Amino acid sequence: MAVVEPVPDAPAAVAELPDERALVVADYHAGIEVGLRYQRGVELDSAAPERRERLLALLDRTNADRVVVLGDLAHRIAAPEGEEREEIAALIDAVTERVPLTLVVGNHDPGVAEAFAADLDVIPAGGERRGDVAFVHGHTWPDPAVFGAETVCMGHEHPQVRLEDAVGGSRTERAWLRGALRREPFEAEAESGEAVAAVWNDPELVVFPAFNERSGGTWINVDGQQFLAPFLPEGLVDGQAYLLDGTRLGAYRSV
Repeated sequence: MAVVEPVPDAPAAVAELPDERALVVADYHAGIEVGLRYQRGVELDSAAPERRERLLALLDRTNADRVVVLGDLAHRIAAPEGEEREEIAALIDAVTERVPLTLVVGNHDPGVAEAFAADLDVIPAGGERRGDVAFVHGHTWPDPAVFGAETVCMGHEHPQVRLEDAVGGSRTERAWLRGALRREPFEAEAESGEAVAAVWNDPELVVFPAFNERSGGTWINVDGQQFLAPFLPEGLVDGQAYLLDGTRLGAYRSV
């Protein structure tokens, strides 16, 4: 089994860590309905209970020893309050009754990491390696230590593919993006390129689909769409796209 294996038909994977298995998800975006209401005037009923139950069901399904959220547990970029804070608190309580919860700090999470520090295992924004697997959110340049891993897991992008049928109809679907990392962009950005070269292990990058289906995303196969991570697409070699059901779509730019 690969060290990071997607869960069939789910925006989640199981990672083999030293002495434990982790259920890994990205971009939970708790409180997104509140954000959409204030930011865009869009009124949606809260799906907080359904999101929480989906994650707990995946925990049961995979029998994991830990849950890792690859950043953006929260939606609004501020200290969580009101309905958003209630959703986060309920989720943390439900998960940590069963297993520990690790949060990689994303660009939406500084307030969450502070407010719930006593309840979370927090990985800083630069990421961290745990055995053969490293975790980052993706909104900043990673710490060079993560490149010693076999697989680097990241969120932030919310990758999606736009698919067209034979009669001109189209739809978008969440997707996985996987491929070998290219060392040169990271060496150029690092204060010392030698620090990257010293640990480089030719890692594979796995870009996770967003757990929250309401959060939109980057159409990775549409010209003119820009990636959000500062090291993409330059840092990705021969990226392949996959649907949640495991269907391999091939090189993401040619889908």
